[in-house]
Amino acid sequence: MWQAHTIIHNGTPMPFGEAKVHALSVAVAYGVGVFEGIRAYMNPGSGKLAVFRLEEHLRRLDQGMKVMRFDDPPSRDTLRQGVLDALRANAPDEDAYIRLQVVVEGIGPMPTTGPVGWIAAALPRERSDKLKTGLSVGVSSWTRLPDNSMPPRVKATANYHAGRLANLQAKADGYDTALLMNTRGKMSEAPGACLFAVRDGRLITPGATNDILESVTRATVLELAGELGIPTEERDLDRTELYVADEAFLCGTGQEVAPIARIDKLPVGGGAPGEITRAIQAAYEAVVRGTTNAHPEWRTPV
Repeated sequence: MWQAHTIIHNGTPMPFGEAKVHALSVAVAYGVGVFEGIRAYMNPGSGKLAVFRLEEHLRRLDQGMKVMRFDDPPSRDTLRQGVLDALRANAPDEDAYIRLQVVVEGIGPMPTTGPVGWIAAALPRERSDKLKTGLSVGVSSWTRLPDNSMPPRVKATANYHAGRLANLQAKADGYDTALLMNTRGKMSEAPGACLFAVRDGRLITPGATNDILESVTRATVLELAGELGIPTEERDLDRTELYVADEAFLCGTGQEVAPIARIDKLPVGGGAPGEITRAIQAAYEAVVRGTTNAHPEWRTPV
């Protein structure tokens, strides 16, 4: 597997291990940063990489920087170029995961809003075997953070502390990952991934008001499902609905489309990835790699 050797820090390429911020920066002291996880996929025919839905990720990052009130944040053009520069500098010979992160690099009290710095890193990332066999997940006793506390639609680094706690608990309890409910007792999402369930041929996912990240991958799945003729619903989803669901899966840039085989030790459907999940996986794989002519606007050539 290829290795990353170059990182882009504030627009400057440098050796991967030399990108640093001060130990007392607001980013380190208070977790003040926003980021995007982005993927670039190799087309098997051309052998060329394309970044998947780069513009949508940049738009969401803009929104996060606005809510966080960053001073003089980097422009969308600057960050787009940084992503492409990171990929070209490392010349991956297979798929790449990109971490695009903007933080307050300055030292100061909690409300400090600048100066702002950024990095673009291209990294190798193995695909999970669970994409084939399915995940075992547990509903966490930790609760998803609400919009009036730490807005989940902002992809802030500090927001992931709650998901980390839930994941640590899940691992200790013998699960692959966790599912979180919101403060109303409805299903929200997994740490770093959105949730879908299938009941009677309908694809159901918690709506945006259930304290979810407004996920680029979730939007992709909903659009692909519509094109496949699969009815979709965005609504409240109860915990026990998952127990009686025919299928379930998680989706996200990191997770991709990951089937769920068991929830709280109960099998989902037959306990193996179902027909609709497999159809979504196949459509997703085709569109990210460009082995279909559908949605060329979602793929930015490197």
